[in-house]
Amino acid sequence: MLEIEKTQGLGMTSLRTRQRLVERLTEKGIKDVRILEAMRDTPRHLFLDEALSSRAYEDLALPIGYQQTISQPYIVAKMTEILIEDKKLEVQPIEKALEIGTGCGYQAAILSKFSKTVHTLERIKALHDKAVINLKNLKIRNVKLIFDDGSEFQGRSDKYDAILFAAAPLEVPSYFLDKLSMGGRLIAPVGGKDRQNLTLIQKIGKDKYETKILDQVLFVPLLEGKIE
Repeated sequence: MLEIEKTQGLGMTSLRTRQRLVERLTEKGIKDVRILEAMRDTPRHLFLDEALSSRAYEDLALPIGYQQTISQPYIVAKMTEILIEDKKLEVQPIEKALEIGTGCGYQAAILSKFSKTVHTLERIKALHDKAVINLKNLKIRNVKLIFDDGSEFQGRSDKYDAILFAAAPLEVPSYFLDKLSMGGRLIAPVGGKDRQNLTLIQKIGKDKYETKILDQVLFVPLLEGKIE
């Protein structure tokens, strides 16, 4: 009960601040009203430690512990917008989404607004547990949180029409490309720690993909191995 009251109270006091963030995102080129509303309505401060909550609606990546970050709002908005841009009129344009790198759960919360189902993988158990609590407090029920680094995931037969990497691989593992449904889109920051390209890959045929470089970004690296 106390947790719910805390959630509601903080959300109300930050509404004006959230609107300023939306204005900044609009200035930087985010056009999809669905995305702007999702960014405004999702209480980013609840995904951060209390010491950083006052900075939640600045357009910055912020630390969440374990050498990980919550992504910059503009990047969250841009990546999500790209995944749904070809389905302008649908409320939930994504049938099934996969996120690599749950972190504190913020990107998954945004994806959940546009997806019937979201699967999200996190290799650090403490962050996985924190994300479970964050999404439960917000009553988000269409996200399945999985404690995994992707290695155990390889053998699954699941197909996704949207895959989003919230950490940077040196190159996109082929087994994730195999999990794209026909026409599906994968977006990832690809490269080393000093230079990464935000890359869109779309499956256009059997074993055939179209790749576009969209921007330069900086994410934490995608690493293997689960941390209990």
